Amino acid sequence: MRESDEIEAAMTRAEKSSLGHVPDPAQPRQLRDALGCFATGVTVITACEAGSTTPVGITVNSFASVSLDPALVLWSAARSSLRHQHFSAAPAFAIHVLRADQAPLADRFTRRGHGFEGLDFLRNEHDVPLLDGALARFECVTEATHEGGDHTIIIGRVVRFQVGQGEPLTFFRGGYGRITALD
Repeated sequence: MRESDEIEAAMTRAEKSSLGHVPDPAQPRQLRDALGCFATGVTVITACEAGSTTPVGITVNSFASVSLDPALVLWSAARSSLRHQHFSAAPAFAIHVLRADQAPLADRFTRRGHGFEGLDFLRNEHDVPLLDGALARFECVTEATHEGGDHTIIIGRVVRFQVGQGEPLTFFRGGYGRITALD
């Protein structure tokens, strides 16, 4: 290969790599790592198990506002979660935005956490479990659900909300963190 051909091939490789990566379902780690560069808040979603009043909760970072009028929010439930069936069928739920000091609460509602075991909570008029002390809490009735790849997007109409004090718990590159507001 001539030197000019080698230079041309190296330039082509460099140009292709600067365009980025194509998502590969067989190797999701690169995409997951890239998505982890977006710092998000940490929430605990609570509801009742389908067909009962047994409380169920899950820690998620896929929460977003949708609309102020009407007041709508959304979050995404992984279909691979054992709790998916409960949340996708729930007529009502609550979203608790966690404070920076509430990482242990977030851990309770992960795959290996203790959930509601030994935890004090209240219930609202829809029988949804409510956790005390969150940075913000949104009590919702389910407005709509939409299939989105390997998740179900759950849209809730906010019927009541509460705002607390403190700094938010964040999730970034696979771990918890915190931020402070700029003045």
